Amino acid sequence: MERRDVLKGALVGSIAGLLANPAIGQAVNQAGSESEQALAELLLSLERLENGFTDAKWRLRTVDDYAAARRMLLHTLIHALQTWMEADPARPFFVPFVNKHKKMLGDNPDAAYHQAVIDSSHRYRIFGNLADATYTSFTVEQAGGGLGSTMNDTQFEADEDGNYEIFVSVEKMEGNWLQLPANATSIVTRHYYERELSVQNDQLHCIPLAIENLDNPGPRARVNDAEVAAGIHRVDAFMNKNVVAMDNSNSPAWVSRVPNKFATLQVDDSNMAISYAAKDNTYAMAPFLLKPDQALVIRGRWPKCRFASVLLHDQFLQSFDYESRTISLNRKQTVLESDGSFKIVVAHKDPGMPNWLDTEGRMFGIMFWRFQLVEGELEQLTTEVVQI
Repeated sequence: MERRDVLKGALVGSIAGLLANPAIGQAVNQAGSESEQALAELLLSLERLENGFTDAKWRLRTVDDYAAARRMLLHTLIHALQTWMEADPARPFFVPFVNKHKKMLGDNPDAAYHQAVIDSSHRYRIFGNLADATYTSFTVEQAGGGLGSTMNDTQFEADEDGNYEIFVSVEKMEGNWLQLPANATSIVTRHYYERELSVQNDQLHCIPLAIENLDNPGPRARVNDAEVAAGIHRVDAFMNKNVVAMDNSNSPAWVSRVPNKFATLQVDDSNMAISYAAKDNTYAMAPFLLKPDQALVIRGRWPKCRFASVLLHDQFLQSFDYESRTISLNRKQTVLESDGSFKIVVAHKDPGMPNWLDTEGRMFGIMFWRFQLVEGELEQLTTEVVQI
């Protein structure tokens, strides 16, 4: 007999015996409970989001397009369940935002992100280690969208071993302090690495990171109907906010609508209005559209900055496969020309030269650039479609 069958039989027998005891109380009809209603609403939301993929704004045409959309939906649901279902601002915890098997909102193989749910009624201590990151930052997300307070590693002190602690509160505290706005909802961390091996492909790399409430809230309440319902509602809200098609009404100026051509690169503070963006990043995004016998040659020059990279996404801002293909390049991974510039080739097959970004044979995708803490002017990117 299987072990699970033995355990299942023992469990059923134990429960039956307990429930027969009058001290446990009479069984009740759970119909109409808060958690039942919340789960029904979440299921309806998922069904509505799935049905919404037929809307022209999603621009889905093939069976594979719809499959990719459903994959994005489920990856978003994974994060919603991991982060928001059990969320308790009085007892926060960090959850990895993305990894090689959970992709969303413009993930990046050269960065690790974490999220913790908080609010402004508490005081917190974040502590950890820089773990040799090229760049580390903390950003407070706000209800209604947009960024609140931000702090990068040039703005807080760490000891000679990279250990640090940051206090997070409404009122100023001594030491490294990150201010909480009144409508704070979560803290997102960013840990960028500019290395030959992208950090998301380094299975042994660990970033020590923790958060605690400075005012001991005591133990959690036991599981109850209202709390489970509240968690499901948070999951539902995250899904409805983040499974959204991009169009001209919600795209920032750095998103090009012209295939194979980038908008003008410009350092500004427009990212502060965008949820889950980074204040210190300058972005550029454009679609590529290439026939089987075409390639796109991108020329430019890396600026003086803390971090820079380019990578390929699908239309849902999920990165292509970086476990077994080269779909991104940071400065460390890029082979430069004799004059210090770069020539990067986006192509379906290996063109036999350095700096190839593998499209996986996709005719369409998104090219996404990040330039972090840029000093001076940004040289514009030039593009040319060539025949292979």
